[in-house]
Amino acid sequence: MAAGLVGCAPDEEESAPVRVGAEVLAENDFASLSGQRVGLIANHTTRVDTSHLADRLAAAPTVELGALFSPEHGFRGTAGAGEKVGNARDPRTGAPVYSLYGDTRRPTPEMLEGLDVLVFDVQDVGARFYTYITTMGLSMQAAAEADLPFVVLDRPNPLGGTYTDGFVLEPPHASYVGRYPIPITHGLTIGELARYIQSEQLLAGVGALDLSVVELKNWSRDTQWPDTGRDWRPPSPNLPTWETALLYPGMCFFEGVRVSEGRGTERPFRQIGAPWPPAAAQRVVDTLRARDLAGVAVDTAAFTPRSMPGAPAPRFEGEQLYGFEVRVTDRRAVEPVKVGLHALHAMHERAQVRGDTAFVSRPEHLTRLAGTDRLVTQLRAGASPEAIIASWTKGVKDFRDRRASALLYEAETEPR
Repeated sequence: MAAGLVGCAPDEEESAPVRVGAEVLAENDFASLSGQRVGLIANHTTRVDTSHLADRLAAAPTVELGALFSPEHGFRGTAGAGEKVGNARDPRTGAPVYSLYGDTRRPTPEMLEGLDVLVFDVQDVGARFYTYITTMGLSMQAAAEADLPFVVLDRPNPLGGTYTDGFVLEPPHASYVGRYPIPITHGLTIGELARYIQSEQLLAGVGALDLSVVELKNWSRDTQWPDTGRDWRPPSPNLPTWETALLYPGMCFFEGVRVSEGRGTERPFRQIGAPWPPAAAQRVVDTLRARDLAGVAVDTAAFTPRSMPGAPAPRFEGEQLYGFEVRVTDRRAVEPVKVGLHALHAMHERAQVRGDTAFVSRPEHLTRLAGTDRLVTQLRAGASPEAIIASWTKGVKDFRDRRASALLYEAETEPR
């Protein structure tokens, strides 16, 4: 069945708070799920106002909560990045919780047995390598194979819906941290992305999926998170603030090189450091300041990573590091992928001067994040940041044209 729409939003005042799909569904007393046994893919962001959606479904007289499924970081969102999560039972609802980030990465036929519908409600961050969107696609595929309807309860893209940037993933480099041929920032809500995955048939079998989306109310494409009127609930331990999430799509590149990306501190993905002397860090800061990057300020930083909840055994634990911190000064002007690329280039350049030929210590991971091996090749060949950025612009334009039919919301300003 073609993708359908549920809970279409009427025109609202610009200042009205955004209402997410789960809240729209609850306002209608879960009428579209009446009489059904529901499987819910959820985590700690799966909220209806101040309640967890699982609790609301369990209490609904016309709906039966049959099973819960959790993505990376677990049902309560406390597991560290990459940490496997096991199955459990939710003490509040009594429903089994099946991990989709443990021994299996998608619901099995046994997990889906007896269910009538599979519902997805997890807050995304708008970056291709955030694993929640891989979980959604694989769950869509499992639902299609089981002939189960799949309902996405839409949530805002925190970066807004106009910003798309970065390399488009090349299929040979698909992985769990990058499954789809889309740019690093895709500018889609989670519901729009589900529609795009289906319309482009990015996974086998999803074309036949009975897919529907419960739409947002009061959200437009140029709405960034601070405009929503909603509190920020960290979708994973190392995105504690919205500013962190805004910078994450570019600063995540640093996971692939020999530095600390700030895990094990209070400012992950906002400060970067290495066991270099302060003078080398100052040179990097001077380079980035000279490039006059829009919407951000760059300062020197010194920090020592420590093991902490959500960041056990961070890289360079206990070592004094020197580097830089990025602060957002104009959230509407900043282009985080370009900021991250310039920062990576400046650090790589300084590493070469220092004779560190192994700075790109995890080339396979950097390739997974970029979605292409071109980034590693370009860095090693000495390409300028402007040349690297220019090499992805056509792919971004082509994607923007292809995604048009999947869009559910309008923009009030021109896209970036």
